[in-house]
Amino acid sequence: MGGETKLIGPNLANGVPLTGVEDGKMLVGHANGEPVLITRRGGELFAVGATCTHYSGPLGEGLLVDGTLRCPWHHACFDLRTGEPLRAPALNPIPCYEVTIDGGVVRVGKRKPEPKAPAAAGGATARIVIVGAGAAGNAAAEMLRREGYGGELVMIGGDRDVPVDRPNLSKDYLAGNAPEEWLPLRPSEFYAEHGIALKLGVHVAALDVARKRVVLDDGRAESYDKLLLATGAHPVKLDLPGVKLPHVHYLRTLSNSRAIVAAAKTARRAVVIGSSFIGLEVAASLRARKIEVDVVGPDDVPLAKVMGPELGGFIRKVHEGHGVKFHLGTRPKSIDAQSVTLDNGERVPADLVVIGVGVRPAVALAEQTGLAIDRGVLVDEYLETSSPGVYAAGDIARWPDPHSGERIRVEHWVVAERLGQTAARNMLGRRERFAAVPFFWTAQYDVGINYVGHAEKWDRTEVDGSFDERNAAVRFVAGGKTLALATIYRDLESLEFERDSEARAAR
Repeated sequence: MGGETKLIGPNLANGVPLTGVEDGKMLVGHANGEPVLITRRGGELFAVGATCTHYSGPLGEGLLVDGTLRCPWHHACFDLRTGEPLRAPALNPIPCYEVTIDGGVVRVGKRKPEPKAPAAAGGATARIVIVGAGAAGNAAAEMLRREGYGGELVMIGGDRDVPVDRPNLSKDYLAGNAPEEWLPLRPSEFYAEHGIALKLGVHVAALDVARKRVVLDDGRAESYDKLLLATGAHPVKLDLPGVKLPHVHYLRTLSNSRAIVAAAKTARRAVVIGSSFIGLEVAASLRARKIEVDVVGPDDVPLAKVMGPELGGFIRKVHEGHGVKFHLGTRPKSIDAQSVTLDNGERVPADLVVIGVGVRPAVALAEQTGLAIDRGVLVDEYLETSSPGVYAAGDIARWPDPHSGERIRVEHWVVAERLGQTAARNMLGRRERFAAVPFFWTAQYDVGINYVGHAEKWDRTEVDGSFDERNAAVRFVAGGKTLALATIYRDLESLEFERDSEARAAR
């Protein structure tokens, strides 16, 4: 995804002085028409692609950590030696190039061939079933094949579309800035080519852990040796008059987003119920389509419970600067064909209504099976549930977080993908603790906000910089410890906080 990359810096194929490649620093240039960066670690030189394979982020503005390179935009992580995407959200490798030194001049040569995948091995795990075809399920399926798993692999999804880039459903796609062909994470042929049996539009009715099989809603059964539950979350549904009218929508799937896009073509006034991330992203996208937007929310400051009052107040100001009207401290009472009536008696005109008041983890299947549940599916540090051989990842998983010292559950895309990747490796016996620092991003018009860490409660916030100048950081502090960091266009600071959090947890 992303547009054409502009070539900058020196032509590295012609060569640059070795003295210009400092240890631990990056030099961005190009070679043979491709953006390339070179870096040095000790006596070893590396030349890799300078563009992230996720959203085309500029890797030269990222961070080197040991033998890895991290993207400044959404914290994808690549192996400098092989180009392998070690952490989501990037799923494809960056290219690696040959490097030569002659007479004190460094030159970048041709692309190296991509490393071969490990030899296929099924071992004792001959058949793996993944329930859920979202972020976690798709990332797990891909990782299993990348790790050389050669057994049968089945992924079951309730949606009829192949796994898609869900963050874009409320952002660029909804705003009309991204075509639908950008949305699939992989084309349908990818799954067939990699031996992933993708069963879409199918729901699991029951899980029989004693007989190691999942029973589908049409009565068929799929046996497994290892099972991953990645059932995601469902939008919270409101119970009020008019909520089932045809111009009222929720947003979770591609079909949901398609429906809102279709409605937006003729809509003039929209009410967004919910001042959540999804609600405000929808508001921004509808304003990009020149629709008048009112946002209704119960809190006095939008997003204050997650982002704090200062950053929440700034986000409100940004939306108001784009013409959004807020109705805060209130809730909807009813919906009719022309308006939304609030509990304070106010009537807000609307020919399009989008409800975004949060999600609930889809734990019904796990609960019916008797798995341990506590505000999510409980897993250990290896993401295994209370039933041996059954793992959970994504929005449903509640794991022991080494950074906060508490069990947490996080409803964000990158976290779901990373959980799925770790679960995949552990289903193959790797015994890898999940220790990733939670990360998410949101886009509100021209304001991108990165959030690293996890802070459900905090004693105070520490604000540095200027929101109005789009250069700020907010630290969430409890007991003298910074639990999380939110940044606006301070990408390197965000990456450094992630790196330092990992180092502290590893001690």
